[in-house]
Amino acid sequence: MEFENLVELSARRYGGFVLYANDDFFASKDNLLKPETPIFIDGKYTERGKWMDGWESRRRRVPGHDFAILRLGLPGVIRGLVIDTAFFRGNYPQAASLEGVNLPGQPTVEELLDESVVWEPILAKSDLKGDSKNIFEVASETRFTHVRFHIYPDGGVARLKIYGDVIADPRWLGLPGREQEVDLAAVECGALVTDCNDSFFGSRHNLIGPGRAANMGDGWETKRSRKEAPDWVVVQLAALGTIERVVLDTQHFRGNFPESAALYTTAVPPGVDPMAQPEEAWAEILPRTKLQAHTAHRYEEELRPHAPATHVRMRIWPDGGVSRLRLYGVVAPSGKEAQTLRYVNALPQASRAALLKKWCGSTAWAAALAAKAPFANVAELIAAGAELWEGLTAADWLEAFAAHPRIGEKKHDKMAMGEQAKVAEATADTLAKLAAINAAYEAKFGRVYLVFASGKSAEEMLAIAEARIQNSPDEELIQAKNEQWKITEKRLNTFFRRTP
Repeated sequence: MEFENLVELSARRYGGFVLYANDDFFASKDNLLKPETPIFIDGKYTERGKWMDGWESRRRRVPGHDFAILRLGLPGVIRGLVIDTAFFRGNYPQAASLEGVNLPGQPTVEELLDESVVWEPILAKSDLKGDSKNIFEVASETRFTHVRFHIYPDGGVARLKIYGDVIADPRWLGLPGREQEVDLAAVECGALVTDCNDSFFGSRHNLIGPGRAANMGDGWETKRSRKEAPDWVVVQLAALGTIERVVLDTQHFRGNFPESAALYTTAVPPGVDPMAQPEEAWAEILPRTKLQAHTAHRYEEELRPHAPATHVRMRIWPDGGVSRLRLYGVVAPSGKEAQTLRYVNALPQASRAALLKKWCGSTAWAAALAAKAPFANVAELIAAGAELWEGLTAADWLEAFAAHPRIGEKKHDKMAMGEQAKVAEATADTLAKLAAINAAYEAKFGRVYLVFASGKSAEEMLAIAEARIQNSPDEELIQAKNEQWKITEKRLNTFFRRTP
């Protein structure tokens, strides 16, 4: 299936782990994600019965069914799964289904089992065949961090493989407003090896795997080509960016490393096949260079300047193996914006609403804006947010105002403290006057004094407060509403790494 050419999100090598199974009496839940092909050993038994290379629950004698909870090694959008029942012939489940959830951090088993967790359907209950690779495509555009795998009513599954598109948390892009070197070819950031001419001995996906290769099998290796033309592989970068440093590692390849290699870049819009590009569209950034056995080759000064790229093609002469390719560089501003928006669009609606509420504070606004996804671009999201903000009730605006600390008050609110950074430069006299005007404002209007503080000194904010305290309650509500939107818009642009 086409989806099997994508990243195996559940793989152990990326951190995939079976956290829980309600029953694994005959065979451990941990076998589900073993990378090795399932085996059968005739005549091998344990004290609980026949040894099986998979997860197997006991025969259920009460109503219900069995299930397991897995943490995906790489969060992402699931495109398909393989439920392998190899060697389970008279003891495989009749059916299976899959659900997912997107949760931050490292939730515990107890938290995942809590009834408050809302699991979203990924694969409806589907019939299985015994001793077979049961293949299912998935139609979903939602990012998940954990899955719940159900079998009906009981039985054994040898392996579960879940494939899809990695959707990394945008924190990998670096802090907003700061340029940071990242590995544009890291699978954990969302890079993908999209194509190659040959991968007879080693999968092309190994090329961008984590860490250094464990052995020669943990790399990309072509067969002996017996031809003059080079072998090649194409990497889709995690985001549009410029490459500044390369590590081309032939670790473990001693008698079968390539004689030489070269690198080329191109940039194509989403959905366009880079291999359909004419040869002149590929810019050479590393000329053909001799390689050595079992060596991490590092190139920096050798790299030629190039425009921001979406894909890199590596050619090797004439054939052989490369264990890892690291492409360190800087993400272009438009690349940062696009990848952050991709993350937000892929979040489950409840997760997206929770994120949006951080920038505004209004539950109704966040829920309504979250429901409008997916957005084609950030400008569309902000325009929709502005329209929704204007249409809210006074109670909704007041909820948002209440999420702010007082001007000049030190609280553990990184966003607010960053926005009020210039207050730290104020004199003790100015701070005292700010405290007094805050108290007077709250006494008159019953809420915190709210102003778009970014770039303003304490003296400026004090003068604005002294003028606004003269407003009527209705006038000041509208003024505060407008200030809140300025704050929200600035926060959104900062999060999306966007310069409006």
